Amino acid sequence: MARSIVHMDMDTFFVSCERLTNSKLNGLPLIIGGGDRGVVASCSYEARTFGVRSAMPIKMALRLCPQAKVMKGDMELYSKLSHDITQVIEEKAPIVEKASIDEFYLDITGMDRFHGCYQWTNELSQSITNEIGLPLSFALSVNKTVSKIGTGESKPIGKLEIPEAMVKSFLNPLSIQKIPMVGDVTFQLLSRIGIRTIQTLSEMPAEVLQQMIGKNGIDIWKKANGIDNSPVEPYTERKSISTEHTFGQDTIDIQKLKSILVGMVEKLAFQLRSEEWLTSTVVIKIRYSNFDTETKQCRIPYTSADHTLTRGVTELFDKLYQRRMRLRLIGIRFSGLVRGTYQINMFEDTEEMLSLYQAMDRMKKRYGFDAVARCAGANLKTKNNNVS
Repeated sequence: MARSIVHMDMDTFFVSCERLTNSKLNGLPLIIGGGDRGVVASCSYEARTFGVRSAMPIKMALRLCPQAKVMKGDMELYSKLSHDITQVIEEKAPIVEKASIDEFYLDITGMDRFHGCYQWTNELSQSITNEIGLPLSFALSVNKTVSKIGTGESKPIGKLEIPEAMVKSFLNPLSIQKIPMVGDVTFQLLSRIGIRTIQTLSEMPAEVLQQMIGKNGIDIWKKANGIDNSPVEPYTERKSISTEHTFGQDTIDIQKLKSILVGMVEKLAFQLRSEEWLTSTVVIKIRYSNFDTETKQCRIPYTSADHTLTRGVTELFDKLYQRRMRLRLIGIRFSGLVRGTYQINMFEDTEEMLSLYQAMDRMKKRYGFDAVARCAGANLKTKNNNVS
């Protein structure tokens, strides 16, 4: 039986959230970002007509669209609305994968026996818009790749069905840039030898493509041919990553404790980014010398950035550690995970900050985690850190 896979994507999510709370923003060219040295986190379709795009420097965006209104944004609002949308989908769909803060995959294979998959999906999308008040686009097809490409082609507020018999004719004329995994470097490499459409790419021998671009070549060739057997992985907020540090001697040295916490955060945040997770919940655990154990947690906007998580962890530690008794163990857990790459904090981050994270992660992956670290967390070494 052919699978029925839906990809749902909220339209200009951050912008739509702001317009939900302030209708005066409707119809305006709107940019969500922060500071003159910041980057565009999201922009309205009115701004996109001038060439503004996500991840573009704010200064460049304003040169293209000087009449645009720039807003700092509200990640707490966006996280709350994302959670509300997730609840609506999970109540109705049998298998849901939350791919990012505003993107979902649904496996509804077999539901055509009862309602018709397209009709069911359309009714779900209307429920989301009616209950939450936000617009979205979706595509229904036989796998995740074709559905995701379909959603992109249907935006804004699009509804598209691509049956198995139509997959090749749908994909063939599109640019290879539409394929997930084809970034700028791969696009430029393939363009130089005249491969610009998915059809041309699909007709290449898979082995030749693998020789050209490495281990991802076969996967890209399969996607170009509409082949993707990856499952929809059920989303659950129970997923977490954690680490604990047990002291050789119980300590009350606050500076030492906070330095170790910083190092623990840095290691967990690197793991989040490497595995493409974002966290929305921080948990602190402490164990006193008399073995009393206490925990405290708080929700935060989705992130995988060291500096944002460090601030949350240290503030939580200050609230939790009140007894001024020696500690024998401290621990951190990040939970409420969703799939996603480093979420730019459009209120604080700059191009330089984003470049710094990318450079540090490259060095860690190539030379090991301890190859580069923040001075504030230098008391913690990998061998003393137990990550689970």
